Amino acid sequence: MSATHSHADMLPKGTLYLALALFLFALTATIIVRIAHIPPAASPAAMRTEAHIAPVASRDLRFLDRADGAVVIDDVRTGQNAAIIHAGEKTGFIRGVMRGLARERRAHGIGDTPPFNLTLWQDGELSLTDSATGRSIELTAFGTTNRAAFAALLPATKPAA
Repeated sequence: MSATHSHADMLPKGTLYLALALFLFALTATIIVRIAHIPPAASPAAMRTEAHIAPVASRDLRFLDRADGAVVIDDVRTGQNAAIIHAGEKTGFIRGVMRGLARERRAHGIGDTPPFNLTLWQDGELSLTDSATGRSIELTAFGTTNRAAFAALLPATKPAA
């Protein structure tokens, strides 16, 4: 009794050709970018610097967790509370952003002492920068409602004359 066993048709030839074409496309695109010296996309911070866009309002904030689940947001310069977010309030975006930044700080062995800088720019963008890691988050990219949650933490600004 002889049984023939073949693996010849495990993958259709079309799939292999498609995978090869995708690989060759990626390789070709990489080579073109390298040879043509095409620069990577600039970061928003670099673009603001190049365009000489100045801050309109800025605040150094420290986010501290309380035992009751609330988050206390302190203004580092004045020592006053900027806000207190109680557990269950509709400010999950602030909690989510800060949870991610705190996780990164823990990975680098950094505590919660260094402040975060919240800045409103002349072009209307809003950014949050971790002074300890240098990581910057463009908050405008998350929509108007989420942006407004952080914008409320800034002091009122005077209209331009």
